[in-house]
Amino acid sequence: MDPLRFYNTLNHRKEEFRPVEPGQVRLYTCGPTVHDYAHLGNFRAYVFEDVLRRTLKFFGYRVLQVMNLTDVDDKTIRKSREKGISLAEYTRTYKEAFFKDLDGLRIERAEKYPAATDHIPEMVELIQKLIEKGHTYEVEGSLYFRISSFPQYGRLANVKAEGLRAGLRVDLDEYEKEDVRDFALWKNWTPEDGDVFWETSLGKGRPGWHIECSAMSTKYLGTHFDIHTGGMDNIFPHHENEIAQSVCGYGDRFVNYWLHCAHLVVNGEKMSKSLNNFFTLRDIKDAGISPRAVRYFLLSAHYRQPLNLVYDPATSKTDSFDAAKGALDRIDELRTKLAEFKEYSVAGDQRSRSVNDLLDESQMAFKNALANDLDISGALGVLFSLVKDVNKLLSSGEVTAADALAVEERLKSWDTVLGVMEPDAEADIDAEAIDRLIAERNEARKTKNFARSDEIRKIIDDMGIILQDTPQGVRWRRK
Repeated sequence: MDPLRFYNTLNHRKEEFRPVEPGQVRLYTCGPTVHDYAHLGNFRAYVFEDVLRRTLKFFGYRVLQVMNLTDVDDKTIRKSREKGISLAEYTRTYKEAFFKDLDGLRIERAEKYPAATDHIPEMVELIQKLIEKGHTYEVEGSLYFRISSFPQYGRLANVKAEGLRAGLRVDLDEYEKEDVRDFALWKNWTPEDGDVFWETSLGKGRPGWHIECSAMSTKYLGTHFDIHTGGMDNIFPHHENEIAQSVCGYGDRFVNYWLHCAHLVVNGEKMSKSLNNFFTLRDIKDAGISPRAVRYFLLSAHYRQPLNLVYDPATSKTDSFDAAKGALDRIDELRTKLAEFKEYSVAGDQRSRSVNDLLDESQMAFKNALANDLDISGALGVLFSLVKDVNKLLSSGEVTAADALAVEERLKSWDTVLGVMEPDAEADIDAEAIDRLIAERNEARKTKNFARSDEIRKIIDDMGIILQDTPQGVRWRRK
């Protein structure tokens, strides 16, 4: 089996993964700024990070994951003041919504979700270290990191800072990506901040955005850990600034592997609120699309390739989600066949060589695909090759009941990485009601009341159920 390899943004190449501590992976994932509901572009990154986490566990590693919640920055302060409510009250709504969406998309919970407002002392401590080591300067009560004091600045993003003019600085938490500027570590209080401030040894004010992740990641993972992830838009300036302040403050290597995912685009354009082409999970669910199909779509392309969402609710154009649903239907159909085969098969318990060899070969191919920088397209290709081959073997009568069980177990094992094979938990249905409708439909067909039979089938279809007429009787499954 091939070793795990990841594309390391820091060194701009694929590298074999070797954790700092054998068997243990310490992982930091940039979380949401809770100023609004997260949109599908955000969740493209969170699903990628979930697949990474699940893959590491699939390969036998223990994972300690930390994901931050940015609940104080320019946006959250401005919007809470516009609403006339406290910062904590404003951000609480979006924190709760974020976790609900995580569950809807089957994203495993990280071990820690530190909020920025709960870690001001840790940020102050790091800034004090930077002051003592000569990496900062003060302007009107605000403290800035002096980029020229860190010669390696720009390595991650492959930008050059040689032409930086002394004193060129930026106060905004988020700023133009091509700007190479000294950035704020601590912002002096201004009237625009209202009641959002902390009285500290640094003065009355609040932290800059970049310092948050350095302070919280090192508190829970140490000053040198394995993997840091985020979207490609985080590379510069955010992650570049993280590296500078962390290495200068703690004098350690900070992170070994940096992984970044590409953007989600909508009909060829980047999803963004400024273009008003963004969709939340709530929007998608309200359109009748299942979170399961959304998850499948978000993980279906390699994380370093842009993913194009073909979707227009105004015209009911749902090509991307229809394709995802079609793929999931193929998996569901095979799982239904396997369950029925076990129920009605009279075959012996012996495994057949053909299925045994097929499962061994597919397992190796599935793991090798994941080991190659999370090649999810390759892994899904292996999955659907297995679906096709098992369907052929079922049709030719070469599958035993023991084989069917073995295939089911293999699919369940792979689903610990994919997280797409089980129906949506919230899609609760009344199984007894469906069975009664099926019995009524069967009776209608016996009496040749085809109009009523068709009517019942339509009722069942509207419930999100597909009927399958088999030699053993009518079977049903969710769409």
